[in-house]
Amino acid sequence: MKYTTKAAEKSTVKITFKFDAEEWKNAINKAYLQNKGKFALNGFRKGKAPKHVIESVYGKGVFYEDALNNLFAENYGTVLDKKAKDFTVVGDPELSVEELSDDGVTLVAVVPVKPEVKISSYKGMKIQKFEYTVKEEEINAEIARLQDRNARKVEVTDRAAQNGDVANIDFVGTVDGVKFDGGEAQGFDLTLGSGQFIPGFEDQVIGMKIGEKKDVNVTFPENYQAEDLKGKPAVFAVTLNAIQGKELPEVNDEFIKEATGMESVEAYKAKTKERLQAQADRKSVDATENSILDAIAKNAEAEIPQAMIEREIDSLVQKFEYQLMYQGLKLQDYLNFLKITMADFRKNYEEQAKKSVMNQLIISQIIADEKIEATEAEVEAQIAKQAESVEKSAEEYKKTMDPRQFDYIRSDIVITKLFDFLKANNEMYVEESK
Repeated sequence: MKYTTKAAEKSTVKITFKFDAEEWKNAINKAYLQNKGKFALNGFRKGKAPKHVIESVYGKGVFYEDALNNLFAENYGTVLDKKAKDFTVVGDPELSVEELSDDGVTLVAVVPVKPEVKISSYKGMKIQKFEYTVKEEEINAEIARLQDRNARKVEVTDRAAQNGDVANIDFVGTVDGVKFDGGEAQGFDLTLGSGQFIPGFEDQVIGMKIGEKKDVNVTFPENYQAEDLKGKPAVFAVTLNAIQGKELPEVNDEFIKEATGMESVEAYKAKTKERLQAQADRKSVDATENSILDAIAKNAEAEIPQAMIEREIDSLVQKFEYQLMYQGLKLQDYLNFLKITMADFRKNYEEQAKKSVMNQLIISQIIADEKIEATEAEVEAQIAKQAESVEKSAEEYKKTMDPRQFDYIRSDIVITKLFDFLKANNEMYVEESK
């Protein structure tokens, strides 16, 4: 087998395979041996018919397809290994037969490859840095949520419904005077202010008294899941049956100790601030790194193969599917509920996927250009740190590690060094609050 490779359009490489007469003959014979058991011809037991007899009945090319597939499968990986330093394949090849005769065969594979990204500049730029700090109101909001989780529900009879109450209601919805599916219920518990119902519905229940009946006028959103209700005005005949309010516990040391196990309000506040600041620090790092990549991407170009975008969309869809699974939902049921196809759902991720792939290419290119690597000493130090966190020696911890964990640690060190390099070689500024 002889082969040639040539750069083609839109980040693809054309691989041409040439097989001589002997190789082609052997491939056909192999295909015959693989498939002869499928043929039952008069005068022969099944699987015992000679090759020339099968060809005379079904045509000379009866084994060509399998022979071609075998030749490609047996040689494609070998070529990729030999050319690994020249290009990286990122998707499935498009195959075609250029020549085919008794003298041999020529196969052509056009494969999408990782593109070269042209970066005009990644140093000496002015780039926004983000710094998030925890505010007192965020800590107070955490305490309020703790109160809410520990609130006691009480029956309310001496006032109208208010935001935060659980209103038990009967309702019948109509559009143009006609009832519609899903628009009727009795004894339904609705938490006012939760946003569970159509915008405007809960606001009109607020202020109602027990036993009161009221027509609630709303308009279905334009993006409502039911096609026949999108953008249409509706009237709900609502009866308020009962109200449950919340009795919040007083915030004091006793409550904090009972609810969290901590000794005092101040101790809980300090711990909460520490936790929230850790989240804010991570948010600051992520926002700053995204800011750096956005600035570099403005001056970068690459012909991204659709295969890379599709692969990234696959990853994003899978991540969303996992999130649904945690909620006990299936992706197909979710799509059926929204009345959209998988193809349309995937299109929603297209721009996000393009940006993500471009960022990955930028990162990879700068790492290569700047020869950023993780030293063995750095890897060992990170392993020792992780081992300490689980109270093990580094050697003990290594025995429990999967090979992929070593790769992850090495990659994490390289990425950290990359962004440290970019921060040091660009003017990072924090935008003043207005």
